[in-house]
Amino acid sequence: MSPPRPAPPNFRTLDLNLLRVFDAVMAEGSLTRAAGALAMTQPAVSHALKRLREALGDDLFIRTAHGVRPTPAAENLWPHVRSALSALRRAIAPAEFDAQHDAVQFRLAMADATAALLVPGLVTAIEAEGAAATLRVQPLTTRDPRRLLLANAIDLAMGSFPEVLPALLAEGGESQWRHQPLYETRYVCVMRRGHPLAREGALTLDAYCAEPHLLVSFSGRPFGAVDQALAALGRQRRIVLTVNQFFTAGRVVARSHLLTALPETFLDATGYRDELAIAELPLPLTTVHVGMLWHLRHDANPAHRWLRERVAAVAAR
Repeated sequence: MSPPRPAPPNFRTLDLNLLRVFDAVMAEGSLTRAAGALAMTQPAVSHALKRLREALGDDLFIRTAHGVRPTPAAENLWPHVRSALSALRRAIAPAEFDAQHDAVQFRLAMADATAALLVPGLVTAIEAEGAAATLRVQPLTTRDPRRLLLANAIDLAMGSFPEVLPALLAEGGESQWRHQPLYETRYVCVMRRGHPLAREGALTLDAYCAEPHLLVSFSGRPFGAVDQALAALGRQRRIVLTVNQFFTAGRVVARSHLLTALPETFLDATGYRDELAIAELPLPLTTVHVGMLWHLRHDANPAHRWLRERVAAVAAR
């Protein structure tokens, strides 16, 4: 005989203040930091979590060397709690952001070429408004920045995230991630202007595969979107060099016999546009979708909304 199922939580007797504590611990990933954010003592936060565990019948958090890690039940619950608390907060005390006086620091992660395209316009927009905000831009070294966002190491990631978007679509409205498209581009074959293939017209697949190649790879793994498309055709290329910066790629290709594949909009960002030639790739590749990715904790924050609006405006231009 199977044991009796536990009774569901009684919402009528649940202390809703416990959900504020739960939200803070989820956002901070630490009882100590959550206590500071809530102006509470750490023992008080621990006691509140104990009461919530008892009410919900789940441990909610597991202690780690660097704080606490949420259980699957906590991860499933948080988007609903965060959404409800944000709605209440906006209804009771609508938040305002004064760009000229609120000295907010934003931590952005993006590839060097993305930064070259967007950051100058973003700084111009901030200066035009006389905003007190400061930006901290760091290199994006992964196609999946969710771990950095979850750990609150960055506030906003900008780039192409082909491994992340399908997961966001599958999670739907319950996802703890938010994504906004910025612009689209396409891959092209890039070589030095004096390269023999730059003078031969349409680039054939045989000629393409016969040349040595450079690959821009954030992870350092010598296998990218082009290699995946070639494998589907039963072909492969020889990658002589792997780098993690588009600027480096442009400089090397401009001074060597190597070919590379780059998003077309990134050519100017390499700083070597006048020394490079482009050709249509002789194989099908999907469109590159560049967008912003952020965590649910910042979705309703007026300062972060202000920043995302400026980024979107710059990308649109």
